[in-house]
Amino acid sequence: MTDPVSRTILLLDIEKFSDRDNVEQAYLRRMLYAITDRVLESCGIDATRRLRADRGDSVMELIDAGASVTALLRALLAETPTELRAVNRMASQSAQIRLRAVLATGYVAVDELDGWVGADLNHACRLLDADVLRGALRERPDDFALCVSESVHHGIVQHDYRGIPKDAFHPVTVESKNGRLRAWLHGPVPRGVRSPDPAPAAQMDGAASAPAPQARATPPTPVDLGNASFGGSYVAGDQHGVSGNGTVYGDVHLGGGGAPGAGDRE
Repeated sequence: MTDPVSRTILLLDIEKFSDRDNVEQAYLRRMLYAITDRVLESCGIDATRRLRADRGDSVMELIDAGASVTALLRALLAETPTELRAVNRMASQSAQIRLRAVLATGYVAVDELDGWVGADLNHACRLLDADVLRGALRERPDDFALCVSESVHHGIVQHDYRGIPKDAFHPVTVESKNGRLRAWLHGPVPRGVRSPDPAPAAQMDGAASAPAPQARATPPTPVDLGNASFGGSYVAGDQHGVSGNGTVYGDVHLGGGGAPGAGDRE
Protein backbone atom coordinates (compact mmCIF):
# COMPACT_ATOMS: atom_id res chain seq x y z
CA MET A 1 0.00 0.00 0.00
CA THR A 2 1.23 3.49 -0.82
CA ASP A 3 1.64 6.10 1.87
CA PRO A 4 -1.49 8.21 2.37
CA VAL A 5 -1.36 11.47 0.45
CA SER A 6 -3.51 14.58 0.66
CA ARG A 7 -6.36 14.57 -1.85
CA THR A 8 -9.55 16.41 -2.64
CA ILE A 9 -12.41 13.91 -2.58
CA LEU A 10 -15.42 14.34 -4.86
CA LEU A 11 -18.35 11.89 -4.76
CA LEU A 12 -21.40 12.01 -7.03
CA ASP A 13 -24.39 9.66 -6.83
CA ILE A 14 -27.50 9.22 -9.00
CA GLU A 15 -30.85 9.37 -7.21
CA LYS A 16 -33.18 6.33 -7.61
CA PHE A 17 -30.76 4.55 -9.94
CA SER A 18 -32.04 1.06 -9.08
CA ASP A 19 -35.61 2.06 -10.03
CA ARG A 20 -34.62 2.22 -13.74
CA ASP A 21 -34.32 -0.61 -16.23
CA ASN A 22 -30.98 -1.68 -17.73
CA VAL A 23 -31.19 0.62 -20.77
CA GLU A 24 -31.98 3.64 -18.62
CA GLN A 25 -29.22 2.78 -16.15
CA ALA A 26 -26.65 2.58 -18.96
CA TYR A 27 -27.79 5.99 -20.22
CA LEU A 28 -27.66 7.55 -16.75
CA ARG A 29 -24.11 6.28 -16.23
CA ARG A 30 -22.98 7.88 -19.49
CA MET A 31 -24.58 11.15 -18.46
CA LEU A 32 -22.97 11.00 -15.00
CA TYR A 33 -19.50 10.56 -16.51
CA ALA A 34 -20.06 13.30 -19.10
CA ILE A 35 -21.35 15.81 -16.54
CA THR A 36 -18.50 15.05 -14.12
CA ASP A 37 -15.86 15.46 -16.84
CA ARG A 38 -17.28 18.77 -18.06
CA VAL A 39 -17.57 20.24 -14.56
CA LEU A 40 -14.01 19.25 -13.63
CA GLU A 41 -12.53 20.43 -16.89
CA SER A 42 -14.29 23.79 -16.50
CA CYS A 43 -12.08 24.50 -13.47
CA GLY A 44 -8.85 23.14 -14.95
CA ILE A 45 -8.91 19.60 -13.55
CA ASP A 46 -8.27 17.25 -16.45
CA ALA A 47 -7.82 13.45 -16.40
CA THR A 48 -4.11 13.76 -15.53
CA ARG A 49 -4.91 15.38 -12.18
CA ARG A 50 -7.37 12.82 -10.83
CA LEU A 51 -8.11 9.15 -10.22
CA ARG A 52 -11.60 7.77 -10.81
CA ALA A 53 -13.38 4.80 -9.25
CA ASP A 54 -16.63 3.47 -10.72
CA ARG A 55 -19.32 2.49 -8.21
CA GLY A 56 -22.19 1.74 -10.60
CA ASP A 57 -24.66 4.46 -9.68
CA SER A 58 -21.92 6.76 -8.39
CA VAL A 59 -18.46 8.00 -9.23
CA MET A 60 -15.55 8.74 -6.88
CA GLU A 61 -12.80 11.17 -7.82
CA LEU A 62 -9.48 11.58 -6.01
CA ILE A 63 -8.12 14.94 -7.14
CA ASP A 64 -4.58 16.27 -6.91
CA ALA A 65 -4.25 18.37 -3.77
CA GLY A 66 -2.56 21.07 -5.86
CA ALA A 67 -5.79 21.73 -7.77
CA SER A 68 -7.82 24.66 -6.49
CA VAL A 69 -10.60 23.51 -4.16
CA THR A 70 -12.10 26.99 -4.35
CA ALA A 71 -12.38 26.80 -8.15
CA LEU A 72 -13.80 23.27 -7.92
CA LEU A 73 -16.46 24.25 -5.39
CA ARG A 74 -17.40 27.28 -7.45
CA ALA A 75 -17.77 25.04 -10.53
CA LEU A 76 -19.88 22.50 -8.62
CA LEU A 77 -22.30 25.23 -7.53
CA ALA A 78 -22.54 26.95 -10.91
CA GLU A 79 -21.80 24.38 -13.61
CA THR A 80 -23.39 21.20 -12.25
CA PRO A 81 -26.97 22.57 -12.16
CA THR A 82 -26.47 24.02 -15.65
CA GLU A 83 -25.25 20.68 -17.01
CA LEU A 84 -28.12 18.82 -15.38
CA ARG A 85 -30.71 21.18 -16.83
CA ALA A 86 -29.24 20.78 -20.30
CA VAL A 87 -29.27 16.97 -20.09
CA ASN A 88 -32.71 16.64 -18.49
CA ARG A 89 -34.29 19.07 -20.94
CA MET A 90 -33.73 16.53 -23.72
CA ALA A 91 -34.43 13.37 -21.69
CA SER A 92 -37.67 11.50 -21.07
CA GLN A 93 -39.24 11.48 -17.63
CA SER A 94 -37.82 8.03 -16.86
CA ALA A 95 -34.31 9.16 -17.84
CA GLN A 96 -34.08 12.29 -15.68
CA ILE A 97 -30.83 12.45 -13.70
CA ARG A 98 -30.59 14.01 -10.24
CA LEU A 99 -27.37 14.02 -8.24
CA ARG A 100 -26.17 14.08 -4.65
CA ALA A 101 -22.59 15.25 -4.17
CA VAL A 102 -20.00 15.47 -1.41
CA LEU A 103 -16.80 17.51 -1.51
CA ALA A 104 -14.19 16.74 1.14
CA THR A 105 -10.45 16.78 1.73
CA GLY A 106 -8.22 14.27 3.49
CA TYR A 107 -5.58 11.60 3.26
CA VAL A 108 -6.08 8.54 1.07
CA ALA A 109 -3.78 5.60 0.26
CA VAL A 110 -3.99 3.24 -2.72
CA ASP A 111 -3.38 -0.46 -1.99
CA GLU A 112 -1.89 -3.20 -4.18
CA LEU A 113 -5.35 -4.08 -5.52
CA ASP A 114 -5.89 -0.48 -6.65
CA GLY A 115 -8.32 0.01 -3.78
CA TRP A 116 -8.61 3.28 -1.90
CA VAL A 117 -8.09 3.33 1.86
CA GLY A 118 -8.57 6.15 4.32
CA ALA A 119 -10.78 7.31 7.19
CA ASP A 120 -11.40 10.65 5.47
CA LEU A 121 -12.71 8.81 2.41
CA ASN A 122 -14.95 6.67 4.62
CA HIS A 123 -16.39 9.78 6.24
CA ALA A 124 -17.12 11.30 2.84
CA CYS A 125 -18.98 8.14 1.82
CA ARG A 126 -21.06 8.31 5.01
CA LEU A 127 -22.03 11.88 4.15
CA LEU A 128 -23.05 10.87 0.62
CA ASP A 129 -25.35 8.19 2.00
CA ALA A 130 -26.77 10.35 4.82
CA ASP A 131 -30.52 10.84 5.16
CA VAL A 132 -30.09 14.61 5.41
CA LEU A 133 -28.52 14.79 1.94
CA ARG A 134 -31.06 12.38 0.45
CA GLY A 135 -33.88 14.37 2.01
CA ALA A 136 -32.47 17.66 0.73
CA LEU A 137 -32.48 16.43 -2.88
CA ARG A 138 -35.91 14.86 -2.51
CA GLU A 139 -37.47 18.15 -1.33
CA ARG A 140 -35.83 20.42 -3.91
CA PRO A 141 -37.27 21.38 -7.29
CA ASP A 142 -33.81 21.44 -8.85
CA ASP A 143 -31.68 18.36 -9.53
CA PHE A 144 -28.59 18.80 -7.34
CA ALA A 145 -27.78 18.68 -3.62
CA LEU A 146 -24.28 19.26 -2.26
CA CYS A 147 -22.70 18.67 1.14
CA VAL A 148 -19.15 19.71 2.08
CA SER A 149 -16.99 18.40 4.88
CA GLU A 150 -16.00 20.40 7.92
CA SER A 151 -12.49 20.88 6.49
CA VAL A 152 -13.81 22.35 3.22
CA HIS A 153 -16.12 24.67 5.13
CA HIS A 154 -13.35 25.78 7.48
CA GLY A 155 -10.81 26.35 4.70
CA ILE A 156 -13.04 27.70 1.92
CA VAL A 157 -16.74 28.32 2.57
CA GLN A 158 -16.53 30.43 5.73
CA HIS A 159 -14.37 33.00 3.94
CA ASP A 160 -17.25 33.94 1.60
CA TYR A 161 -15.27 33.83 -1.66
CA ARG A 162 -16.86 35.01 -4.89
CA GLY A 163 -19.43 32.51 -6.11
CA ILE A 164 -19.39 30.61 -2.78
CA PRO A 165 -21.81 32.44 -0.46
CA LYS A 166 -21.20 31.25 3.08
CA ASP A 167 -24.78 32.04 4.13
CA ALA A 168 -26.04 29.40 1.69
CA PHE A 169 -24.40 26.61 3.73
CA HIS A 170 -26.01 25.21 6.88
CA PRO A 171 -24.47 22.95 9.55
CA VAL A 172 -25.79 19.40 9.83
CA THR A 173 -24.84 16.39 11.96
CA VAL A 174 -24.81 12.93 10.43
CA GLU A 175 -25.15 9.83 12.59
CA SER A 176 -22.93 7.00 11.38
CA LYS A 177 -21.38 3.80 12.70
CA ASN A 178 -18.21 5.85 13.10
CA GLY A 179 -20.02 8.28 15.37
CA ARG A 180 -21.38 11.74 14.66
CA LEU A 181 -20.01 13.50 11.60
CA ARG A 182 -20.36 17.24 11.18
CA ALA A 183 -20.85 18.70 7.70
CA TRP A 184 -22.37 21.66 5.86
CA LEU A 185 -25.32 21.40 3.49
CA HIS A 186 -25.72 23.82 0.61
CA GLY A 187 -29.26 25.12 0.48
CA PRO A 188 -32.23 24.56 2.79
CA VAL A 189 -32.06 21.85 5.45
CA PRO A 190 -34.82 19.22 4.97
CA ARG A 191 -37.94 19.45 7.08
CA GLY A 192 -37.63 17.69 10.42
CA VAL A 193 -33.85 18.12 10.58
CA ARG A 194 -32.59 20.67 13.12
CA SER A 195 -29.37 22.46 12.27
CA PRO A 196 -26.91 22.35 15.17
CA ASP A 197 -25.33 25.57 16.36
CA PRO A 198 -21.93 26.14 14.72
CA ALA A 199 -19.19 24.67 16.93
CA PRO A 200 -16.34 26.82 18.22
CA ALA A 201 -13.11 26.56 16.24
CA ALA A 202 -11.46 24.52 18.99
CA GLN A 203 -14.22 21.94 18.84
CA MET A 204 -14.13 21.83 15.02
CA ASP A 205 -10.45 21.00 15.21
CA GLY A 206 -11.10 18.23 17.73
CA ALA A 207 -9.52 20.10 20.61
CA ALA A 208 -11.02 19.83 24.07
CA SER A 209 -12.90 22.95 25.05
CA ALA A 210 -12.70 24.55 28.48
CA PRO A 211 -15.58 23.61 30.77
CA ALA A 212 -18.26 26.23 31.12
CA PRO A 213 -17.96 28.21 34.36
CA GLN A 214 -20.32 27.06 37.06
CA ALA A 215 -22.94 29.55 38.14
CA ARG A 216 -22.47 30.70 41.74
CA ALA A 217 -25.44 30.11 43.98
CA THR A 218 -26.98 33.29 45.38
CA PRO A 219 -27.19 33.08 49.20
CA PRO A 220 -30.63 33.53 50.74
CA THR A 221 -31.51 37.04 51.86
CA PRO A 222 -31.04 37.30 55.66
CA VAL A 223 -34.31 37.70 57.56
CA ASP A 224 -34.31 39.41 60.95
CA LEU A 225 -36.91 37.65 63.06
CA GLY A 226 -35.93 39.23 66.36
CA ASN A 227 -36.92 36.93 69.23
CA ALA A 228 -39.48 34.88 67.33
CA SER A 229 -39.94 31.52 69.03
CA PHE A 230 -39.90 28.08 67.32
CA GLY A 231 -41.29 25.23 69.35
CA GLY A 232 -40.38 26.81 72.67
CA SER A 233 -36.98 28.09 71.53
CA TYR A 234 -35.88 31.32 69.97
CA VAL A 235 -33.19 31.97 67.41
CA ALA A 236 -30.86 34.84 68.20
CA GLY A 237 -28.30 36.76 66.12
CA ASP A 238 -28.04 36.64 62.32
CA GLN A 239 -30.42 34.27 60.55
CA HIS A 240 -29.76 32.85 57.06
CA GLY A 241 -32.29 30.82 55.09
CA VAL A 242 -35.12 31.13 57.65
CA SER A 243 -38.59 31.42 56.16
CA GLY A 244 -42.14 30.27 56.56
CA ASN A 245 -44.48 30.25 59.54
CA GLY A 246 -42.52 28.66 62.32
CA THR A 247 -40.50 26.41 59.99
CA VAL A 248 -36.71 26.57 59.56
CA TYR A 249 -35.23 25.84 56.09
CA GLY A 250 -31.57 25.35 55.19
CA ASP A 251 -28.61 26.02 57.51
CA VAL A 252 -29.36 27.99 60.66
CA HIS A 253 -26.50 29.95 62.26
CA LEU A 254 -27.35 30.56 65.89
CA GLY A 255 -26.36 33.56 67.91
CA GLY A 256 -24.01 35.15 65.36
CA GLY A 257 -21.09 33.21 66.87
CA GLY A 258 -21.83 34.22 70.48
CA ALA A 259 -23.02 31.90 73.26
CA PRO A 260 -26.78 31.79 73.71
CA GLY A 261 -27.97 33.57 76.79
CA ALA A 262 -29.91 32.24 79.71
CA GLY A 263 -33.52 31.57 78.99
CA ASP A 264 -32.83 30.06 75.57
CA ARG A 265 -35.03 27.19 76.66
CA GLU A 266 -37.89 27.50 79.12
